[in-house]
Amino acid sequence: MTPVTAAAPSLLTRDEQRQAARQLTLAMLALGLLGLGLVWRWLAPEQPAVSQLLLGVASLLVAVPVMRSAWFSLRYPSLHGITDQLIALAMLGAWATGDLLTAALLPIIMIFGHVLEERSVIGSQEAIDALGRLTRSQARRVQADGSILEIDNDALQAGDTVEVRAGDRVPADGRVVAGQASLDTAPITGESVPLEARVGMPVFGGAINLDGWLRLEVTRTGHDSTLGKVIALMQGAERSKPPITRLLERYAGSYRVLVLLLAAVTWFVTNDAQAMLAVLVAACPCALVLSAPATAIAGIAVAARHGILIRSSAFLEELADLTSLVVDKTGTLTLGSLRLQSIDSPLEDHQTLLALAASLGSASSHPVSRALAGLVAQAQWLPLSDIRERQGLGVIARTTQGEAALGRPELFSQLGICTAPVPDHDGPIAGLALNGRFLAWLLLADSVRPQARQALSELRELGLGRQVLLTGDRQSVADSLAKEVGISDVQAQALPQDKLNRVLQEIASGFRPMVVGDGINDSLALKAGVVGVAMGAGGADIALASADIVLIGSDLRRLGTCVRLSRQCRKTLQVNVVIGLGWTLAIVAFAAFGWLGAAGAMIAAILHNLSTLLVLGNAGRLLRFQESLDKL
Repeated sequence: MTPVTAAAPSLLTRDEQRQAARQLTLAMLALGLLGLGLVWRWLAPEQPAVSQLLLGVASLLVAVPVMRSAWFSLRYPSLHGITDQLIALAMLGAWATGDLLTAALLPIIMIFGHVLEERSVIGSQEAIDALGRLTRSQARRVQADGSILEIDNDALQAGDTVEVRAGDRVPADGRVVAGQASLDTAPITGESVPLEARVGMPVFGGAINLDGWLRLEVTRTGHDSTLGKVIALMQGAERSKPPITRLLERYAGSYRVLVLLLAAVTWFVTNDAQAMLAVLVAACPCALVLSAPATAIAGIAVAARHGILIRSSAFLEELADLTSLVVDKTGTLTLGSLRLQSIDSPLEDHQTLLALAASLGSASSHPVSRALAGLVAQAQWLPLSDIRERQGLGVIARTTQGEAALGRPELFSQLGICTAPVPDHDGPIAGLALNGRFLAWLLLADSVRPQARQALSELRELGLGRQVLLTGDRQSVADSLAKEVGISDVQAQALPQDKLNRVLQEIASGFRPMVVGDGINDSLALKAGVVGVAMGAGGADIALASADIVLIGSDLRRLGTCVRLSRQCRKTLQVNVVIGLGWTLAIVAFAAFGWLGAAGAMIAAILHNLSTLLVLGNAGRLLRFQESLDKL
C-alpha cells in the first residue's frame, strides 16, 4: 500500500500507481471544496454553517487515505508509517478542536508533497522502464530454408539464427557468425564509443546496429540475457535498504513515543492546540528517512548509466572505504582470448602460413585452434579433406598442396618430422608442417586489456595502494603480466581455496579488499571480499551471482568510477542527514514555542515538505555525475 506521506522513491507496482492517482484525485476534489468553503466564508460571513460544511466534507475526503495509511502502518510498522500516524493524529486533533480548515488543508499539503517526491529528479522507475523497453523488439529469424521470418524477440530460443540490419536493435544476446557492423551499446554498458562487431564476437541484446549487417546465433534470451540480468539487479538494488535506514528503523518506536510526549508537554505548557498540532506535523521524519534511500537510488542510477550494476546500496557505501585490490588474471586483467604474438619461421611469406594455419585450426574446437582459425577471413580458408584430429596434440588434414599438420611439438615427433628448436615462450605454441617439411612455430598469448595498467594506477591514486594478483596460471606468466600492469605482489598457481584464503588473510591483516574476477574459480574469493566485482561480458554465471558489483562492459577503468561515485554519495548523504535532522529539529523547536503563528500546523506541513524536496534535490545532484573514460 502506498503511504500518503513522504516515502522513499520506489518502484511502484501498477496497483500502487493507481492508488496514488486516486489519492491525488481526492486531494484535488478536497482542495476545490476547501476553496469554495473559504470563498463562501468571505462572501457570506453570516452563514458560517455552509462554509463549515464544505470544509468538513473536504476533510472527510482526504481523511480516508490518511486514516487507511495510518492503520496500515500500525499493522506493518515502518519508518514512513510514523509520518502517517503523526499526520492522522494531527488531523484528529484538528477535528477535536473544531479547526476544520487545518483538518482539510494539512493532509492535502502532505498528499501533494508526496506526489512531488514520487515525480522528483531521482526517476529510478523511469530508468528501469526504459531498460525494459529495450528488451521488447522485433527479430528477423532465419528459417531452415534461408527465408526471413519477423517475430517478437521473446519467441526466440538459444540456437536460433537472426539477421540484424542497419537501424535494427539486437533482439537477444548472441554471437556474430557473419557480417560486420558498429553497435551502440551505451544503454547497456554505458560505453559511448560504438563497438565494432565482427565474426566470433559476443554481442548484447538491446544494442543498436548503426551500420552494416550481422547474422547472429542467439545464446541467451529473456531473463537470462545480459539486459535481463541488468534489470533484475537494478530492481534488487533499488529495493535494498541502506545501513542508516536500518538503524533508523530500529529506533522508530522510541521516536514516536518521544514525539507524543513532546506534543503533550507543549499542550500542557502553552494550552495552544495549534502549537501541539504543529509539533506533531513538524516531527514527521520524512527528510531524515529519505536522506539515505534518495542518495542510494541516485547513486545506483548513475552507476547503471556507466555500465556498473550494484547489487545493494550497502556495497555502494562499502566502496568508499576500500584499501586494497585482489585481482584475477585471465579474463580480468586479460581479455581471456588467445592472439598470435609472433611467428618463428625462416619463410617470409607469412600470409600463406596464416592461411594454412587458419584452415587447419577451423577443423578443431581446441582454444588454440579456434584462435588460429580467426587469423584470416573464412573466405581465405583452404579446402580440407581426410581430416584427422589427435586429441590433445593437433590436427592433420590433406590440402590441395599436400598433407598438412598443426599442433604441439609432440605431434611432430610422432609424425617423424624434424622441427626447429622450440622457442622459449610462456604461452601456447603451435607448430605447422606441410608435406613432411616443418614451416613455422606460431607463438600465442593472452591479450592484456588495454586499459588495465591505467585502471590499476588510478586505483592506487584513490588509496588502493596494496594490489595483489591471484592466478591459477604459471609463475612466469603471472610475473610477466604483473610487471606489465604495475603489480608487485603475485601469487601464481592458486586454486579456488588458495584465492579464498588469500582474501581472508588480507582482511585479517586489517585491509579492506576489493576482489575482481570473472571465472568459476573466483566465486569464493568474490564472496569473501569486502566488495566483489565481476566482469560482466563473458563472466561465468556463478561469478556474477557471487559478486556485489558487475561491470557490464568489462572496462577496468570503471573500478575507479565506482570508488569516486561512492565517495561522492557519502558526501551527499552526510549533507542530506544534516538537512533532514537539522531542519526537523528547527521546525519542532519553532512549533513548540508557538513561533509558527496561528496557522502553525499548516506552516509546519509546508516547511516539512520543503525540507523533503531539499533532500531529494541534493540527491538529484548526483545524477550530474559524469566521467569521460578518455580522461581517466
